[in-house]
Amino acid sequence: MTIAIVGAGLGGLALARVLHVHGIESVVYERESSRDARGQGGMLDIHADTGQRALREAGLIDSFTEIARGEGQDMRLLEPDGTLLLHEDTPDDAPFERPEVDRADLRDLLLDSLPGHTVRWGHAFETAGDGVLRFDGGRGSTYDLLVGADGANSRVRALLTDARPAHLGHNLVDLRIPDIDRTHPDLAAMVGRGTYWVLGDGKSLAAQRNGDGTVRVGLSFYDTAEDWFSASGMPLDDPAAARTWLIDRLDGWDARFTALIAACDDVIVPRPVTALPAGLTWPSRPDVTLLGDAAHLMPAVGEGANMALLDGALLGLALAARPDDFPAAVKEYEREMFDRAGAAARMSEQVHELLTAPDASRKMLAFFQPG
Repeated sequence: MTIAIVGAGLGGLALARVLHVHGIESVVYERESSRDARGQGGMLDIHADTGQRALREAGLIDSFTEIARGEGQDMRLLEPDGTLLLHEDTPDDAPFERPEVDRADLRDLLLDSLPGHTVRWGHAFETAGDGVLRFDGGRGSTYDLLVGADGANSRVRALLTDARPAHLGHNLVDLRIPDIDRTHPDLAAMVGRGTYWVLGDGKSLAAQRNGDGTVRVGLSFYDTAEDWFSASGMPLDDPAAARTWLIDRLDGWDARFTALIAACDDVIVPRPVTALPAGLTWPSRPDVTLLGDAAHLMPAVGEGANMALLDGALLGLALAARPDDFPAAVKEYEREMFDRAGAAARMSEQVHELLTAPDASRKMLAFFQPG
């Protein structure tokens, strides 16, 4: 049986690794030209019962603990006027409940655990049918089982469902402060070792320390317009003007928060936030399935990467348990995944709704400290 995985993200690589551990080889097709073709984003909190469970099944949990940052679990939650609502520092001997890890480091860990020929770079998937994959440029390859691990804008998804991601009325702007300890030590001390979060007025600011000394800053604006970035007048072609524009959107916020934006460099990335319908399912097919964001894209509140890792691990285990009956393995995987991911998506929607409330910081405090 030839197992073709489209997408060398965390979920696809977790699947390939678990299969490899059980003596089943697969091929991962990735549209990027190499593992270093682009940046992989910021930090991920890897949960003990999902993402870490997947890494344990992959035989990589010890290597993960070597690159994970327990102190990244630190949390500071504030209101726009500067009122500190929550300050949690992680003890050195605290269990790894949700340690942070750089996404690039975790991806490298998975890539390095696979035989060098597993991932075929520069293969942009176009379509599939009758056991044949087609890639950009006219190349083709055969498969018995195709797994779409190709993310939010999955092309494989169309083989199973007409569902498409919808805009959530949430628009994110990503910024960064490189080498913050040297360039802005006062802001570095303010942010601390983990996440610094300000919520209110239908906006949010999150600053998070990465393992390389960079602090990534995310600004969220809640507006139903899908074309918000173009309609709002944000000058994306002029970074200095864009920073000024963003600071103006936080009129009345404490000066410490706008100072974070002023300190950012010229890399400014707008991201409209989208999601698939919570609880999405499809009729099972013996030759195609999905995992990760391709199957259940949800609001980015800490569940997506964990679900993708666990999807990959559990699909790998199901296939290894039924090597002579892949269709039954796929059904078993999908049945569990639909329930688990549906619950996670609904919870993520609830958290997303909290973020849009005028008193979001107080609501989030109650979420973290119920009762």
